[in-house]
Amino acid sequence: MKLNSIITEVTEVAKIAGQFIRQERITFDADKIEYKGLNDLVSYVDKTAEQKIVAGLEKIIPEAGFITEEKTTTKTGDIYNWIVDPLDGTTNFIHGLPSYSVSIGLQKNEELVLGVVYEVCQDECFYAHGDSPAYLNGKEIKVSNKPTVADSLIATGFPYYDFSKQAPYIELFTELMRNCHGLRRLGSAAVDLCYTASGRFDAYYEYNLNAWDVAGGIVILKQAGGEVLNFKGGDEVLNTREVLATNGKITGEMLAYIQRFF
Repeated sequence: MKLNSIITEVTEVAKIAGQFIRQERITFDADKIEYKGLNDLVSYVDKTAEQKIVAGLEKIIPEAGFITEEKTTTKTGDIYNWIVDPLDGTTNFIHGLPSYSVSIGLQKNEELVLGVVYEVCQDECFYAHGDSPAYLNGKEIKVSNKPTVADSLIATGFPYYDFSKQAPYIELFTELMRNCHGLRRLGSAAVDLCYTASGRFDAYYEYNLNAWDVAGGIVILKQAGGEVLNFKGGDEVLNTREVLATNGKITGEMLAYIQRFF
């Protein structure tokens, strides 16, 4: 399969879902939210967006299966599986705050080979596949060249239901706060990865993540020249529920900070 022949179709699927999300935000009723768990919110917007994405992607690779956040399909593929978060940043969406995004990754066997992330609020579509550069709205993007943590702006996420690592997380946050340009928490892991890919952030770290939060962004970040590791420094990210993404120049320094506390 030629990935460059399908990526335009995948970006169109993401944008159609994003347009639906944008329109629903105008009239959204926060009383219609549901709780999947402690502070784990979902609405009809997530579910309907996912159905639209699944329907669109099935036309592109009919034999592919799906790993999706809202479990609107249980179809599995022997070779190809789409990894989909229909609305990454649901809490932001519900409260009317940026950022939130549509995230789509394609896995061939165990390898991530294509990623599309559509940031709805800014109308920014990031995309890449394993044989291409990374792009934002048609323009090639690269990671930053900041050489040290002291020069860097770093993104992270806050734990919202698994607080077992809260104490070391706060200690790490405090240490980095003292030693970098600043820390930001946007609320969408997919967007954090893409902002690192485009040089807006120099690094991003977070734990307690799912595969659909990061699959699309990982491909984009790597094709933009960045590195993605788990907190132990290994390559396995999707199943370890922890991510360190960097511009490739501050990886060692960021790992040293993280491993002091995790």
